Amino acid sequence: MPNRLRQVVIAARDRDATVQKLRDVLGIEVGFEDPGVEAFGLVNAVMPIGDQFLEVVTPVTETAAAHRWIERNCGDGGYMAIFQFDDLDAARARVDQLGVRTVWKSDHNTIKGTHLHPKDMGGAIVSLDWADPPGSWAWAGPDWEEHVRTDVVDGIAGIEVAGADVDRWRQVLGSGLSDGACTYVDGPPQITAFELHASDRGRVGEKHTIGGVEIRLV
Repeated sequence: MPNRLRQVVIAARDRDATVQKLRDVLGIEVGFEDPGVEAFGLVNAVMPIGDQFLEVVTPVTETAAAHRWIERNCGDGGYMAIFQFDDLDAARARVDQLGVRTVWKSDHNTIKGTHLHPKDMGGAIVSLDWADPPGSWAWAGPDWEEHVRTDVVDGIAGIEVAGADVDRWRQVLGSGLSDGACTYVDGPPQITAFELHASDRGRVGEKHTIGGVEIRLV
């Protein structure tokens, strides 16, 4: 499986309201609410889109990094992008060579994650992850496949990122990432748009703003 964008994250002041809008527009559903994000001062909801994922996080403490981000951003927005790598050791070594700081790291038998310091990347939090088997995704809970709904959308085609250090993003992600996963624009740092592949081809071209992110059906 090639290196690829596997999960995107919205930071929102109201998780439930944001999730409901996503369900109404995209026909997807929540597959998992991870109790582990409490350690970050968050509640979340993870929604599968095919075998990729859209997560909504909401801070429940004022000390949460996501709370500070929402305050700086003056509202909800695209907060994180998680990329899956076949060779995570090589990706981590590349990050070290570039002098990019790691703010969180967690390794398990079937899943590994590495959050990079947003000040070193610009744009958003970038996470470099690995899964075994490659089609699995433990961050999405034990039974996420049962919650896949693809009547409207069946995959995440790419993201649009504002305020990124473009050279750094390209260096960190490397040449093995699927083409078109990221486009870069000027503006305050955040992920400004998600491009979702429309399984309902009659809805191609639709645009909806949810959680401060423009959702484009392509």
